[in-house]
Amino acid sequence: MSFGAAASSARDVRFRRPAADRPCPCGSGDRFDGCCAPLLAGAAAAPTAERLMRSRYTAFVTGDDRYLSDTWHPGTRPESLDLDPAQRWTGLEILATEEGGEKDARGVVEFRASWSSGRERGALHERSRFVRGSERWWYLDGVVS
Repeated sequence: MSFGAAASSARDVRFRRPAADRPCPCGSGDRFDGCCAPLLAGAAAAPTAERLMRSRYTAFVTGDDRYLSDTWHPGTRPESLDLDPAQRWTGLEILATEEGGEKDARGVVEFRASWSSGRERGALHERSRFVRGSERWWYLDGVVS
């Protein structure tokens, strides 16, 4: 499993946005409409690398491949991104951050994202690198461990 491209391009009803007044899938504790929804809609930019990481996780939960592509650094972004509708992301835990603040140029976010696919369960552990350019944060790449 990877937080990059997955194996299928089919759409499924599992790719739905949460209701605005529901908790955000990113685990921040905030409501979706006040957390990741404005970022996914393009109405706001993530102020930190961690916020971008959380919003990208929410994009995986909701199947928003457009947002994932738009926030991936152009120098490392794949040509296409196909999400697997059978894979459900079930929880995000931020383990550590290095830099990545509003004034930083680079940042690292280490996280564990839980998933299920049919009867299979697992967790993705990744150290994601982010860069700030053109007045916004970009996902650069990640090392899965």
